[in-house]
Formats: sequence, structure tokens, C-alpha cells
Amino acid sequence: MAVPKLSEVISFGSNYSPTKLFDKISKVAKKAGVKAVYAALILYYAIMDDEVPLKDKAVVIGALGYFICPVDFIPDVLGPLGYSDDISVLIMALKTIWGNISYRPKSQARSRMESWFGRVSDSELHLF
Repeated sequence: MAVPKLSEVISFGSNYSPTKLFDKISKVAKKAGVKAVYAALILYYAIMDDEVPLKDKAVVIGALGYFICPVDFIPDVLGPLGYSDDISVLIMALKTIWGNISYRPKSQARSRMESWFGRVSDSELHLF
């Protein structure tokens, strides 16, 4: 599986907008899976967190832009396989900025997940 480098991911930032992100999530939530949606939501809420440094927000915007972009290394039309690169990029971004994410974005993401999917177990949301 070809996963882009972090510098390549950041260039996808021009594809990002909150509206496009939530449109993408609504279209692919079942195909991409709970963990992908949860990762995207943590990153989304991290953008709004004042404790997250600007350089980390650039990584997040790039990763979310990559997730939104329909033309990437493995095309989304390939179903679950097509989301494997998207999920890898989201996880890579999370690992890169994890130490700078406060409890707040994680809590907000979990609340949104539960409002959409009902009760979600910790094991379903374990990212790495």
C-alpha cells in the first residue's frame, strides 16, 4: 500500500473545508469504518483547539484534505481497499500530533460518534 509522505499530505490542505469533511463522512462512514470516522473527527476538533500548535494544524488540514479528495493514491471507488490509504494518512497525522491534542477534541469526537452511531465501545475506537 502506498502511503504518501507527510510533506505530500500537507499539500492536500486545499481540499479541506468543514462542509466537505462532513459531506465525505456522511457518504463513506459505513465503508470507511468507525475508526476512520473517529480519527477524522479528532483531527477536525483539534483544528479548533487553541492548545494545538499551528504547525500541527497544518498537518491536520492536509490529512483531512487528503481524506476528502476523491483522487488519491488508492482510489476510493475500490471500496474498503480504497480507504486504506485515507485511514493510514489520518492515523499518521494523529500519531504526529498526538502529544499536542488535549482531552477536549477526543471528548468532542466521541460525543459526535455517539450522537451518530449510539453507544460505541472503547475497543471500537482504539486507534493505535
